Amino acid sequence: MIKENGNGVQVTHAGRIRRRKGSNEVPADAGQPNGKQLLVNDQNKYKSMLIRAYSSIWMIGGFIFVVYMGHLYIWAMVVIIQIFMAKELFGLLRKVNEDKQLPGFRHLNWHFFFTAMLFVYGRILSQRLVNTVTTDKVLYKVVGNLIKYHMVTCYFLYIAGFVWFILSLKKKMYKYQFGQYAWTHMILIVVFTQSSFTVANIFEGIFWFLLPASLIVINDIAAYFFGFFFGKTPLIKLSPKKTWEGFIGASVTTIISAFVLANFMGRFHWLTCPRKDLSTGWLQCDPGPLFTPENFTLPGWLPEWFPWTEMEIMPVQWHALGLGLFASIIAPFGGFFASGFKRAFKIKDFGDSIPGHGGMTDRMDCQMVMAVFAYIYHQSFIVAQSVSVGMIFDQIVMNLSYEEQRALYTNLGQIIQDRQFGES
Repeated sequence: MIKENGNGVQVTHAGRIRRRKGSNEVPADAGQPNGKQLLVNDQNKYKSMLIRAYSSIWMIGGFIFVVYMGHLYIWAMVVIIQIFMAKELFGLLRKVNEDKQLPGFRHLNWHFFFTAMLFVYGRILSQRLVNTVTTDKVLYKVVGNLIKYHMVTCYFLYIAGFVWFILSLKKKMYKYQFGQYAWTHMILIVVFTQSSFTVANIFEGIFWFLLPASLIVINDIAAYFFGFFFGKTPLIKLSPKKTWEGFIGASVTTIISAFVLANFMGRFHWLTCPRKDLSTGWLQCDPGPLFTPENFTLPGWLPEWFPWTEMEIMPVQWHALGLGLFASIIAPFGGFFASGFKRAFKIKDFGDSIPGHGGMTDRMDCQMVMAVFAYIYHQSFIVAQSVSVGMIFDQIVMNLSYEEQRALYTNLGQIIQDRQFGES
């Protein structure tokens, strides 16, 4: 007779322990000193590197293709990533025996998930949806009503889930059910907080999504290779394979890459232009002073053999240095947090969907921290803080009916006409 104890371990009737195939438990050397787990001391490091490199090539290639397709496709990619992350996190505290006694209880998690998705993306994309359907009067009216009642719709969907949860409570299962309820809401906060900032960055201009995301990827790859070849000094106990050599090497690489990549990406209008609707065509716009190259005189202390005395630098490159600094010094703590979280639950990875990398959540830990910072930085230091014509126009289109907009147009035209006659 074989029994499972819930931790990926099967116990036979004779008391022998057998590991379940594919289980995600912490390796036996998890308690060893950090120095014994460094990559330079790993006997299988080259095999692991090849698997990791193969997966990375596919991920980077797919990522470039999605970015090439445009804003809506990037948003779809974010949604797919969210679903994978939620699936991995929902299963983290799941107990099979309890779930068997609660048929349909697992669907409640996804009800809350998709309700949260409707609420978050409805608020972010409502104005762009309005801008997409302005040419069709009937469709415009339907969309306007949907936006008007968006919040109350989401509220009653949540209340429906809340009532569903109360009605599903079962004697002797209260502790498990309430634990799952709290865990579900924690997951929603973690997943949708970062994703809402990510999507906002995308529609502000793909540049503000692509650059921060690329810096995290570069930092991760650089840290791996510097640690692989030179890592000798353990960095933090939560991540035994992280080294100071990898951390410092990755930091320098990331900051330099930020400065160079900002100049390269800033030359493409379809990356820098904000998307005001939900169409899929490429964009053309005035890049503005932020993406207009300026001549920069190099300091005089450079050696005489240095071939340049001036360089063309975009102002956005100086902002990119701030993003690179954060990506190399602060964002890795998202990975350390995830490592501590996994150790608390005695698992090696959140999942196994990406060979050599673990699960989707393992890849997104630093990205979550970076996405929030990129949005806050953009809103604080890039976007003009004063009220603009565009902001007022967006409010008019989103909040006034078709008849009210026509009345405003007529009245505003009359005011301008009266002022012209008064000045003459």
